[in-house]
Parts: sequence; structure tokens; C-alpha cells
Amino acid sequence: MILAAAAQVPPESTQQAVAYPSLFLLVVIGALVPVVPTGALVSSAAVVALHQTAPFSLLVVFGVAALAAFLGDVGLYWLGRRGMRSKNGSRWLAALRDRAPEERLAQAQAKLRDHGVMVLVLSRLVPAGRIPVMLACLMARMPLRRFVRGDIPACLAWAVTYQLIGILGGSLFKEPWEGVALAVALTVLISAAPAVWRKVRRAPA
Repeated sequence: MILAAAAQVPPESTQQAVAYPSLFLLVVIGALVPVVPTGALVSSAAVVALHQTAPFSLLVVFGVAALAAFLGDVGLYWLGRRGMRSKNGSRWLAALRDRAPEERLAQAQAKLRDHGVMVLVLSRLVPAGRIPVMLACLMARMPLRRFVRGDIPACLAWAVTYQLIGILGGSLFKEPWEGVALAVALTVLISAAPAVWRKVRRAPA
């Protein structure tokens, strides 16, 4: 009887009470700490929400993910601006510089000059594209208010994209864990594709 009780799945209300705050916190941390991937989290949450009976579960996942990504981006940009003004810089600014090779930073600066803050939308959708563009914005002394205007549509587009990946994975399988596995595999593949492509281009003929 104890084993049967332990094997029971918690009710949806309990799952949501834990899942939504966890998703919010992890996405914020992932935005502040550039080495933490967050797309897979959103896709996995979308798979679980797709299999729930509660209305608006997918909408809540979208809202939580977009808001958390936005707050994380704004927080990281604010810390970067603080580091730019500081005499000795800051560890957040140093982390951004370490994650933005000179070649990619130069490309981000050129795109920022050509397209303005709208380049933030593309940077959020391209794996590893967010940090070089954010650093280019910092070096261009972009005001925080202007960065916020560009980051809002970027975070909305990012949340929609990874949620659609989760919905695709969840709709193909009956069991949520199978959809989660596929969604995670797809997001990892998408994240790794640019790095693999760059290595192939640099390989000698």
C-alpha cells in the first residue's frame, strides 16, 4: 500500500505549484549565467503542460518563460553597464567578454549598426548569439531603456520558439517523458549546430 501511494503521480495543482516557480527561477539564472541552457527547460515545460488538463497551462508556461528571460536579460545588461562604468570592471562583464570571441563581437557590432535594437530578436533565437550582441550594445553605450524596448520582442519570440519545439515533441508521443526527451534532443541539436558548422567551415579542405 505504501508503494502504491509512492507511485502515484502528484495532482496537477501540486505539479504546477512546483513547476512554474522552478521554471521562472531557472530561466532567470540561465539568463544571468550564460553557460546555463534554458531553451530545453521551456520545451520540457511545454511538453508537460500539453499533457495537462488545466486550461491555459501552455499560456502560463509562455508567460513565465518570457518574463523570466526578460528579467534575466535586463539584470545582466544592468550588471554589464555597471561593470563598464567601474574602474576595475566586474566579473559579469568579464564573463560576457569571455563568451564573445572577437570575430563574433565584430559581427554583432556590424549588425547592431545596421539594424539597431531589432538585432536582439535574432540574437535570442540564434544559439550563443545573445552574449556577443549584448556586449556590442554595452560597448555602444546603449541606454538601458532602449535595450529594454528591443529585448521585449526578443524574449517573446524566444519563448514562442522553444515552446513550439516542446509542443511538437509532446504531440508525437502519449507519454510526457517521451516528448520531453525529444524536445531536449531537439534543443541540444539546435544549440550545437552553429558550433559544428563553424568547425566544418574552418576545417582545411
